[in-house]
Amino acid sequence: MKKLYTLLSLVFFTNSVFAQNTTFEDFWWKRNNLRVIQMNLPSYEAATINADSIVADLITYSANTLLINAGGIMAFYPTKLDFHYINPFMKENVLGDVIKKCHQNNIKVIVRFDFSRVHESIYKAHPDWCYISPKGERIINTDMYVVSINAPYVQEKAFKIVEEVIDMFPIDGIFLNMPGYQVNNPYEAKYHGIDQNDFDKKAFAKYSNGKVLPTEENKADSLYQKYLEFKKHTVEDWSERLHKLVKSKNEQIAICTYSDKFVDIIRHESQSMTTLPYWPYTASDNVGNAVNSFPDHIISNASIQQISFQSRYNAVEPQEVQIRLYENIANGSGLDLSMMGDMRGYEDERNYGVIKKVYAFHKKHEPYFGKYKSLAKIAIVAPGAWPSGEPMQEYRGIQLMLREAHIPFDIIEDGQIGNLREKVKSYQLIILPEITYLKPEAIQVLKDASKVGTNLIATNRTLFDSPETLQQLFGAKMEKKDNDGAGNYLVPDNRNIFKSFPGQKMLFWKFNLGLYDLSGADQTLLPVLSKGRPGPPEIIGGHEPTGYHALGIKNHEKSKALIFPVSLGRIYYMHGYQEHKNLLLDAIRYVLPEAGKDIQTNAPQRVEVILKEFVKNNVSNKEKVMADGLILHLVNLTGFSGNSYFEPLPVYNLSFKIKSAKKPAKIFSLSSGQPIKFSYANTLINLQISKLEGFDGIVMEY
Repeated sequence: MKKLYTLLSLVFFTNSVFAQNTTFEDFWWKRNNLRVIQMNLPSYEAATINADSIVADLITYSANTLLINAGGIMAFYPTKLDFHYINPFMKENVLGDVIKKCHQNNIKVIVRFDFSRVHESIYKAHPDWCYISPKGERIINTDMYVVSINAPYVQEKAFKIVEEVIDMFPIDGIFLNMPGYQVNNPYEAKYHGIDQNDFDKKAFAKYSNGKVLPTEENKADSLYQKYLEFKKHTVEDWSERLHKLVKSKNEQIAICTYSDKFVDIIRHESQSMTTLPYWPYTASDNVGNAVNSFPDHIISNASIQQISFQSRYNAVEPQEVQIRLYENIANGSGLDLSMMGDMRGYEDERNYGVIKKVYAFHKKHEPYFGKYKSLAKIAIVAPGAWPSGEPMQEYRGIQLMLREAHIPFDIIEDGQIGNLREKVKSYQLIILPEITYLKPEAIQVLKDASKVGTNLIATNRTLFDSPETLQQLFGAKMEKKDNDGAGNYLVPDNRNIFKSFPGQKMLFWKFNLGLYDLSGADQTLLPVLSKGRPGPPEIIGGHEPTGYHALGIKNHEKSKALIFPVSLGRIYYMHGYQEHKNLLLDAIRYVLPEAGKDIQTNAPQRVEVILKEFVKNNVSNKEKVMADGLILHLVNLTGFSGNSYFEPLPVYNLSFKIKSAKKPAKIFSLSSGQPIKFSYANTLINLQISKLEGFDGIVMEY
């Protein structure tokens, strides 16, 4: 990761950074104006692809970057390396022709490598290069075998493949697909276990002073914790060596993958979900997490066309793609779309109209995208870059509450808190949705932030493995971490805080309801009632106080720390009852009364509202940090029904009050190009929008 410049540190101090202004080198990707189309080529399409048609399609769809296969699993070029399996359908000059003709039309080319697998012929010659499970199994997809990261293919041969491609072709970037340790067969949804390859055993023994490679993933096992350190070390070592190789050849070659160390472009993916409820904010979630967690990187979030690995030839619905692409723009990413094969003769072309429209929109209004600074006073901590399971549900539910209330917030990955000390301290409120583990340095950052005035709200099992932190920050002591709350009720007792419950005395519960001793807190609220008597109407009742509470508030010298030891986010994510959302919103208003005043609007909850400060993204002012104005992104999600996507309904007569220290010189709509009348008084911009269709960007120039 590149060293942050002094200017970046200064901008951090003011809350958030113009994320793409971190260095002043003239690297092509630093413009953050990517419009990527990835053509993920099946082997057989190498026989039919044509450089002229590919470039013509890229131009038609306003793309400025092509991502296309080069090597790894198979070579899409005439390799001279005997350990690099050649695609039998390959046309000898096609990759070179594609790159040449793209460059003639000012289109950058990033080539794709996948070093996770080798062809059966390579496996038979070098079985010691490949993965082997604790049961002695290989991971196989037809005739492709998963490799071991510590074996010679990845540690040595992969570098020779990359070097050969760089020497043969004037590429602009490399993309690494499926980097790191492979213990799953994602194409068959099967877990196989920790790799027991001899090279892995020897490498781990060397790293750990002779310890034996573990065979089970057990977070409570110190040996497994050592193995996690080993994995991180080996991946970063490999990435650093690749970085040195690539940059020694040409500093203008961008390195792109899903991690952050020794990488120029962090790629993320908006994928189709296989379980309900669907998550229409996937791009906002991905980009928001990455741009705030890794502010010295460019982020490219790919909209994955395919429905699943088993259904690659069916695309997701056009309106889902449209939401993803507009959310990319609104949160500070460029555009990125991944499809199977090239665009000719595609099996599902329903999204082509949306892709063409949004990519052209980005190209037309490029100066207003990509150089943003957040104005959010609140940050939500994310449980990693790829959340899953109950922590994901808790995290998404908390996000959903704030998005529907139009309260601006940033997202910071839990593992990055310790690296963003000043940024974290600049927020007025940090929300921890079931963040079960934090590194000691991250915990210290939160404690320091609390001392200088940052309020904290934690939910469910947050910090359960750090009892001293729970006690110090929240005055909480866990008695029973896991407790089924189905049948219990909460009482919104303090109506000075809980103002959203007229006519309601009891709030139902389900999922986890932790039993905590909150005697160390200064206030205990939301008394928990017992489950009572289940059965027919004649016998129900008996809900009595248990002595436990679902909210504790601890007063610190300059801040407050609130803990909800319940699955507050999950219950809203899964069921959507307003009473559970109002618990959090009332708590936020209590600790941060101004939270809802930065954006005041009558916009429906299904209109996503994203406010950013912007600097015009022109080459001439690449080093400028003084804002040119505000931009209000409006993404219309009214077509999302919960389990499908339809055309959004037009929304009429929207009014906004936007807090701004400066009066704009003019306000206009990017969608219509028309000026918007406004007034300005008491640091508030007042404006009305007569009609919102799928998306708009409201520019308020100073």
